[in-house]
Amino acid sequence: MSSDQQWDYSYDVVVVGSGNGGLTAALCSYEMGSKDVLVVEKSDLYGGTSSVSGGGVWIPCNRYARAAGAEDDLAKAKTYLRQLITEEEVPEYQLDAYLENGPKMVDFLHQRTRLRYVSLEHYPDYYTNLEGSMEGHRSMEPETFNADELGEEWRRLRRTHPMMHLGGLIGITQVEAALLIGQQPGWWKIALKLFADYLLDIPWRLKDRFHRSLATGCAGVARLRASMLDRDIPLWLNTSMTRVVDEDGKVLGIEVKRNGQPLRIQARKAVILAAGGFEHNQEMREQYLPKPTDHNWSAGVRENTGDAIREGIRLGAKVHRMDEAWWCNTISVPGEAIPRLSFMEKSYPGSIMVNPAGERFSNESQNYMAFQQETFEKHTEENPCNPSWQIFDAHFRATYFVGPLYNSRFRPDWALPGRYEREGFFAKADTVRELAYKIGVDPQGLENTVTKMNDYARTGTDPDCHRGESAYDRYYGDPRVTPNPCLGPIKEPPFYAMRVDPGDFGTQGGMVINEHAQVLHEGGHVIEGLYAIGNCSAPTLPCYPGPGSTLGPSMTFAYQSAKAITGYQD
Repeated sequence: MSSDQQWDYSYDVVVVGSGNGGLTAALCSYEMGSKDVLVVEKSDLYGGTSSVSGGGVWIPCNRYARAAGAEDDLAKAKTYLRQLITEEEVPEYQLDAYLENGPKMVDFLHQRTRLRYVSLEHYPDYYTNLEGSMEGHRSMEPETFNADELGEEWRRLRRTHPMMHLGGLIGITQVEAALLIGQQPGWWKIALKLFADYLLDIPWRLKDRFHRSLATGCAGVARLRASMLDRDIPLWLNTSMTRVVDEDGKVLGIEVKRNGQPLRIQARKAVILAAGGFEHNQEMREQYLPKPTDHNWSAGVRENTGDAIREGIRLGAKVHRMDEAWWCNTISVPGEAIPRLSFMEKSYPGSIMVNPAGERFSNESQNYMAFQQETFEKHTEENPCNPSWQIFDAHFRATYFVGPLYNSRFRPDWALPGRYEREGFFAKADTVRELAYKIGVDPQGLENTVTKMNDYARTGTDPDCHRGESAYDRYYGDPRVTPNPCLGPIKEPPFYAMRVDPGDFGTQGGMVINEHAQVLHEGGHVIEGLYAIGNCSAPTLPCYPGPGSTLGPSMTFAYQSAKAITGYQD
């Protein structure tokens, strides 16, 4: 190292970003022998997009699936994935490293940390029509966690999105959410128990208005953070990376601003970039992503502005799939800072998604990634798909939970904020035609579409979009509805419309890595001392094969980076 380098702090490993990937990298590095580890986080809260997510982790052949008796093997999983992902999109070494080391990562964290998961028995892969797919068990969600175990660090944890809270205050698991939102048999018993646990926990009520039982994404982050606290691994908040320091082709550390103060931090062994994508950088969105695009439609955290990716590009890193994101419809609720993901509501029978022509353009019940990709494919200036509207009737409104509207039995129309209608978030009318005029949709087109859909609901077949034909479609269907649990009529006034935008929960594109998560230069060689994981790196599962397809690879390559840095042999 050159003698002219001056440092304010020095660590073996410096991790940039505090989501699942970053915290896993820090813990694995520590457990594998590099005890001097620092995590820096741009925000005043830790957890990143991982914390606001559903927390699902897609890992074939994981220990929790095996314990539940699921039969799976890596060859079967690879067969499934290679029907979805070409080698040009994801090279063989990257896919093999993920499949082979994902289960090892899960075992390592289970044995050495507080991280625990529950196998999602009934949550299917997203393309169950393909060979090698499974109808459950490849995805896990975190076990709930007692916030009190974090001490004061609880107050610095980024909470899961409001849509994953019952009443906005009570954390619920993915399994509970599916039962509650779809009002499946026994749902009310679950709701009563959750409310009772919340209301009767007087000691915690005196400390905080949120439930002490954490679930989904923030539960996973909380378990990782608690494991870091057990080891006194430091995490600096309000610390934004401004530059990666390199010399003669080797990364030596980073420059940051901590609470506004510039600092230089040496990384004696490695810098691991885990700082998310560029979803809230409008300039980068305009440069790379398909149109229309607006960072205000993204459900990713506001601090994700591509800082790490831009530094990687400056250093000559090869990047890939910069034109893709983790797409999902979002709804921008008046008064809420971050849009809500809308991935269940459109699947229930008795509603449709339409474009300004009043026409359907995709299978509403398919997985959210595929739905949004089809939206972009079909969007043209002559026939736009944005804005799109979810159309439903009074029966649907009384039966299912729809974003912040909930359902009319819990939140009747008179209880909805007036600004919802004034600001164009939703509309209500006595006829389909009147509704179309209110939302600026072609009235004849909408009437024709509703008539056609009512006929499909009667016959149980959707020849236009094939809704309800796959196991994934039916996962969010209503088994009480026949002959197709995903198809219901729209005929009971009043009629409703809710605006839906082509949003995302993070961008996909990032730095190309090798099987050890080392960043590759455009020239093909490794940038020494630099690693990238999560949405900083080019994706391992760009097609989104199942729930948790971002967190699974992020944590696996965090594990891989720690092995490479420390020389650990598993």
